[in-house]
Amino acid sequence: MAASEILCVGEVLWDALPAGLFLGGAPFNVACHLRAAGQPVAMVSRVGSDHLGDEARRRMAGYGVTTDLVQVDKSLPTGLVRVTVDDGGNAEYEIVEPAAWDAIVPDDALLRRAAEARAIVFGTLAQRNAVTRGTIERLWETDTLKVLDVNLRRPHDDAEIVRRSLRHADVVKMNDAELLRIAEWFGVRGSVREMTTALAETIKCETVCVTRGRDGAVLWRDGRWTEHAGFEVEVRDTVGAGDAFLAVLLAGLLTGAEDHALLQHANLIGAYVATHPGAVPADQPSASAPTSAPTPTAPPPNAELPVPRRRRRRGGK
Repeated sequence: MAASEILCVGEVLWDALPAGLFLGGAPFNVACHLRAAGQPVAMVSRVGSDHLGDEARRRMAGYGVTTDLVQVDKSLPTGLVRVTVDDGGNAEYEIVEPAAWDAIVPDDALLRRAAEARAIVFGTLAQRNAVTRGTIERLWETDTLKVLDVNLRRPHDDAEIVRRSLRHADVVKMNDAELLRIAEWFGVRGSVREMTTALAETIKCETVCVTRGRDGAVLWRDGRWTEHAGFEVEVRDTVGAGDAFLAVLLAGLLTGAEDHALLQHANLIGAYVATHPGAVPADQPSASAPTSAPTPTAPPPNAELPVPRRRRRRGGK
């Protein structure tokens, strides 16, 4: 196990986009971008004993993501999501059931690594099934930094699961639409700033970040408030933009970056990802759909992402 390893826990699946199949799932997307930021990271998930599962593990390794905590299910298939994208680049998701990532189990290797990890990234979607939900709840018992990526996808958006997840998180990232729904559940009202502050104080969370799509993002951190207006780019689709944002945000938090620099860099990477199809830019070859031919090696983990050149829409989720 690498020292200061980050565990990304939850769904690994294939996004069926108009341009083809792309390996995805929010925790996996975060893992890829964390690795690109130079962080050692392991994926905790479950895939089927099928071609897509084999290909998923091979592609993960190609990105430099550790795969020995990815379990293989003998009966459930590897996850699949059908994605449609509107003219504005906004995505809608049909999450196919059943899927192997619903059945992640808390084996000894996972519990040991979780106790020694630098951070654990988890979401709400992976908790739709009692098996994986129970595993994530076991991980809450560790003293490791816990990072919640709120990912509300109807009909898998149970308010009680979200409440419990929020109360066990040290860092929370959500988008503005999710903030509105969660604020209603907690009886919080007001502006984005007022709702974010009240929510952070209610759940006793040190860091809450809200992405606002074309309007950038806001950050509440230890009582400090920071805003960034984002970057204008021509959007191809928004799949994975929020995941890239979170990865860079977390990397900055772990390295002690200043708040405004955190938001600026996270918004930049989110904007960049929105200019490409799929959650991981196509200039990282392992993102493409599975074929019978070998796939080129992914770029070095610390490769710099180019700055977006075309301007139209501001980045973020």
